[in-house]
Amino acid sequence: MKNILHWLDEYLEISICVVLMSIMTLVIFAQVVFRYALNNSLSWSEELARFIFIWLIYLGVSYGCKQMKHLKIDAALYIFPKKLRPWIMIIGDICVLCFAAYIAYTGFQLTLVQIQFTKYSSAMHCPMWVVNAAPCVGFALACIRQVQTILYRLKRIKEGDPLYS
Repeated sequence: MKNILHWLDEYLEISICVVLMSIMTLVIFAQVVFRYALNNSLSWSEELARFIFIWLIYLGVSYGCKQMKHLKIDAALYIFPKKLRPWIMIIGDICVLCFAAYIAYTGFQLTLVQIQFTKYSSAMHCPMWVVNAAPCVGFALACIRQVQTILYRLKRIKEGDPLYS
């Protein structure tokens, strides 16, 4: 069980993104072959590629948080004294956590509305809540990753790491 949790912690987002990117590439390639080689296009391929891309974006947000590569201005960090910089980074991480929690919550509310109204996509007849669940899932995972980042930074400060003290 511990190995499974470790694998999920290390490779969850990237594994899903690789699979989704591979599927999206194959679907788009098939569409090109059907359109130009067979003079017949697939009605569902563009919609599927779009939905996969949406999921890739939101899972990428979580992966960016895991890698501690979310949007920030490094130059502004050097305005503060060296002793305060680790704490400023943690404050920034807390802001990202609050934003991610808000988006996950509102994404969940939107998904519930989509489930109630049972809207379907035009070409694939896929329930739209599946697509609208992407921000909810992506930002919920981002919340988990941000908590991990904050705990990591606090641990490094406690240990007296030169980069964090």
